[in-house]
Amino acid sequence: MSTANKLKLAIGADHAGFEYKEILKEFLIHYEVKDFGTYSTDSVDYPDFAHPVASAVENKEFDFGILVCGSAQGVSITANKHQGIRAAVCWLTEIASLARQHNNANVICIPARFVTTELAKEMVTTFLETPFEGGRHENRVNKISC
Repeated sequence: MSTANKLKLAIGADHAGFEYKEILKEFLIHYEVKDFGTYSTDSVDYPDFAHPVASAVENKEFDFGILVCGSAQGVSITANKHQGIRAAVCWLTEIASLARQHNNANVICIPARFVTTELAKEMVTTFLETPFEGGRHENRVNKISC
């Protein structure tokens, strides 16, 4: 894949997701990835990392976002405050697939305390490789923003 064709990914995590974020960055070597932090396991506030990732995707600087925290709920709630973001909490590859197919999700949120690193990699791969189906789902997705 040439540099021009690489998907651009914004990734971020809080302290509970730091180790998974680092593993995912190494796994995603065939993509252009920007790390929005955190950079250690020191306790931090998840919105400080979810907002920059969401803004970068919302502003179309990046194609997709990846957020990791303990439950994935905090980063998802935060990212979804952005009008152009559809952040999905995923705990199975099937959920990651449906989030893309039916909801045109553009940020995957991974619960590090509840999935293995292998499952996290599988979900991210599925999320990035699954297209939005459009059709009947397009009208529904268009009704999401306030």
